[in-house]
Amino acid sequence: MSDFKENIATLARKFVPSYRFIRTHESTLGKSHQLQTQLNHHSIKVVNWNIAKNNFEKTWFKDFFRILRQHQPDLIFFQEVRMGVGGEQIIGFNNFSWAYAPNFIDAHHQTYSGILTAANISPLSKKAIVTQHYEPLVNTPKVSLITEYPLSQQQKTLLTINSHLINFVDINKFQTQLQEIELALSTHEGPIIFSGDFNTWNRQRAILLDKAVTKLGLKAVEFAPHESKKIKRFLLSPPLDYIFYKGLIEKSANAKVLDEINSSDHKPLLAEFSYVDT
Repeated sequence: MSDFKENIATLARKFVPSYRFIRTHESTLGKSHQLQTQLNHHSIKVVNWNIAKNNFEKTWFKDFFRILRQHQPDLIFFQEVRMGVGGEQIIGFNNFSWAYAPNFIDAHHQTYSGILTAANISPLSKKAIVTQHYEPLVNTPKVSLITEYPLSQQQKTLLTINSHLINFVDINKFQTQLQEIELALSTHEGPIIFSGDFNTWNRQRAILLDKAVTKLGLKAVEFAPHESKKIKRFLLSPPLDYIFYKGLIEKSANAKVLDEINSSDHKPLLAEFSYVDT
């Protein structure tokens, strides 16, 4: 393992200038709009997608607006989203309230990279959780974004967490990030959606993720076998992308993976939930 780390460090010095990727001090950025005041508890449509930093590309915009038009999501969880430094808006999200958690600045392109959660409702709160550890090569952390939303005619709130789990590190660092997320979710008494790119490209990572979500009482959205096989994998690995939930009713017939979308190497995951207070 030490030889592997030394090789990674050598590659980093050779190919990635030390000034290229800068850690950012902003925990969250965002825009709120006076849209709906509550989520409709009869139907909460969710899309999760690692967009691979392609949100400045025309092909991506075409795919994105197609998803909005055809599926009309209430909640959007995107990973690897770029945003111009100093920009006040992420193009394409004018009609949403959105929160953005950057994990670094690309000094060459003057852009943030991070994760974005958008909704047709303003969040009650938002908070970023930045990893203690850094990925090699770029030497930057990973980030999760917690947002909380009111539910129509309900006292409880919906807590969502959008995560991109750390990669190219030993399993203990991966587990540390999961433990930080567990702690953040463990005290919420209402429904939860936990979504993202979990980088579960081997069995050991997948087992740790399963233990974490089971401990929290979360279930994975069930995709039909012909849908599940479309989810991003690394060779024969478990899926990388998931939507987990708790305290909600999944409308399993509406769970889809949009295989026709090609502007990222990940496919968007769609799910729909309802909520009944108990």
